[in-house]
Amino acid sequence: MGTEISEPLLLPPDSSSKSDVVDTDTEHIPEWKDQITIRGLLVSALLGTLFCIITHKLNLTVGIIPSLNVAAGLLGFFFVKSWVGFLSKLGFAIAPFTKQENTVIQTCVVACYGLAFSGGFGSYLLAMDNNTYELIGSDYPGNRIEDVKNPELSWMIGFMFVVSFLGLFSLVPLRKVMVMDYKLTYPSGTATAMLINSFHTNTGAELAGKQVSCLGKYLSISLIWSCFKWFFSGIGDSCGFDNFPSFGLTLFKNTFYFDFSPTYVGCGLICPHIVNCSVLLGAIISWGFLWPFISQHAGDWYPADLGSNDFKGLYGYKVFIAISLILGDGLYNLIKIIAITFKEMCNKSTKENHLPTVREIEGEIWPFSG
Repeated sequence: MGTEISEPLLLPPDSSSKSDVVDTDTEHIPEWKDQITIRGLLVSALLGTLFCIITHKLNLTVGIIPSLNVAAGLLGFFFVKSWVGFLSKLGFAIAPFTKQENTVIQTCVVACYGLAFSGGFGSYLLAMDNNTYELIGSDYPGNRIEDVKNPELSWMIGFMFVVSFLGLFSLVPLRKVMVMDYKLTYPSGTATAMLINSFHTNTGAELAGKQVSCLGKYLSISLIWSCFKWFFSGIGDSCGFDNFPSFGLTLFKNTFYFDFSPTYVGCGLICPHIVNCSVLLGAIISWGFLWPFISQHAGDWYPADLGSNDFKGLYGYKVFIAISLILGDGLYNLIKIIAITFKEMCNKSTKENHLPTVREIEGEIWPFSG
């Protein structure tokens, strides 16, 4: 089913250019005090909490965090617009909802879930506590009691401030160079800005309402399905939809099964197809061929009596092979970018050194290169 709207999203070239001129001349930009409102902060806190939960769920399961900028802008527009419309019907005088306020909400929400990901809550931050130390074992090489750092609000808040403001201080000069000087497109920010601009039109508001209704429908389906699965879930890997042997018991032992999780389906829908295909190919190669082949050499390539999470055993092969592939691809892209940048700088300096000059010969002007 397609989404139908009563007005066209794109206007003819002549009308769009005229409307742009009128908008830039008549649109009033509110002061920063009017852009940061109480209702905007409340909606930001609500959506930020929701997106943090989603980020932690994806970070601890899938490990891939898709961009949620568009969803943050859409939900921020929907909540505040509904708030304004409801209070207006009750007779209250409400300040209009502006693009700038929508941008503030979207920025706060993105900052919340971005900090939930970059703060290390799904990786190193909670891996430094005493429980992890005892789980690894005190006799494990490199596992020292001096390195234990239990989570506490006193130092975690300071650490989060350092993580946040370090990026702020580094992005301000990069913004001037990359966006303003080199005129780079900045695709995610540009797409979000265009989306917010489109929301605050008659056509965009109508389309946003239908998108939110579609979001609510599939959210309800996901919630009902998760509740339905809970009634058939077993203890651990015993039974239920979470461990359904779709491909048989032999492949089930190599973790090839379907868990009917809406989270993974949604992550696959929002990620580009090249990412999904690459992850699927890596899963087939590793869990279908590579890990079973290495496990057959237990006792020869590594001690056979080690645990499943011991770096000296099969788990070490899994981690370091995957890290090597990631670092190799990253190193290739880094070298490629440096080479292209160096080439562009050389071409630019060569053009500047061979610019034509002008000299005057007997009252006439002659250009020459030198």
